[in-house]
Amino acid sequence: MQINDTLIDDTFAEAFPMKATRLVITAHTPVWANHAATSLTGFATSVIGCGCEAGIERELAPHETPDGRPGVSVLLFAVSTKELAKQVERRVGQCVLTCPTTAVYSGIDPATSRAPLSDNAPLGSSLRFFGDGWQIAKMLGDTRYWRVPVMDGEFVAQESTVTVKAVGGGNLLLLARDMDSALRVAESAVAAMRRLPNVIMPFPGGVVRSGSKVGSKYAAAPASTNDAFCPTLIGLSPKSELDAEVGCVLEIVIDGLTDSDVGAAMTAGITAAVGLGRAGGVLRISAGNYGGKLGPYHFHLRQLAAGVEGRRA
Repeated sequence: MQINDTLIDDTFAEAFPMKATRLVITAHTPVWANHAATSLTGFATSVIGCGCEAGIERELAPHETPDGRPGVSVLLFAVSTKELAKQVERRVGQCVLTCPTTAVYSGIDPATSRAPLSDNAPLGSSLRFFGDGWQIAKMLGDTRYWRVPVMDGEFVAQESTVTVKAVGGGNLLLLARDMDSALRVAESAVAAMRRLPNVIMPFPGGVVRSGSKVGSKYAAAPASTNDAFCPTLIGLSPKSELDAEVGCVLEIVIDGLTDSDVGAAMTAGITAAVGLGRAGGVLRISAGNYGGKLGPYHFHLRQLAAGVEGRRA
């Protein structure tokens, strides 16, 4: 399939089950809410080396937060509820509790969640012990909050955060004529995806240049460079899928609360990419998979692109 002279490969992105939660961080000003959210989501690009994948979902206006202050919603994904709970406790304890004026709340409403619910993860119930006995519990309706004395007043945290079954590993490979074209299309695609709820792109700026494959010639390495998509290995790697016209390949990885959320984000990314088209240096759009053997969620590019082509028509 071609759209705007950009080739859409007949392949699919393979994604995996994960566990996820949304945290709402509020603060006295938007600046401090963003400081806490940025710190919390740092070093969270891949569960392989970071324990979780996390990112800022969006900024929140005061009328959208539990305490009527400016806020930021963040999404965290991990391979298990146990690992997710560990990452929440560490990251909130080190990055939100420490940040001036902040509070933290669960951001998923069990009554309206489209994602299947999982076990709750501790939030204030663990962090309250920092209060050294001075902490106070507060019930509002059926929800318990903890008030922990700190040097600027109080740190407020909801007792636990709702977790859900989620999807991680949706992806797009953007094959471009040169570096400038690749950066332009990747930035455009990420911007389009970030306008959607319930998804994050966890890598720096939403983009990863070090796409990987499973396994390596070195026994100690579980993953290695995706030589099939490395332009410098054209004519050298027998697995190369590139021709001489491709000068740069960038990947976008997407995590979402449901498979529909991931599919919608991928569709938005494809729409942005083909909008630039071959004239903008976008030669091909592909995706990474493991032959369909490892992940139950398969996002076929041509099915997603068919909707894009119809809307463009």
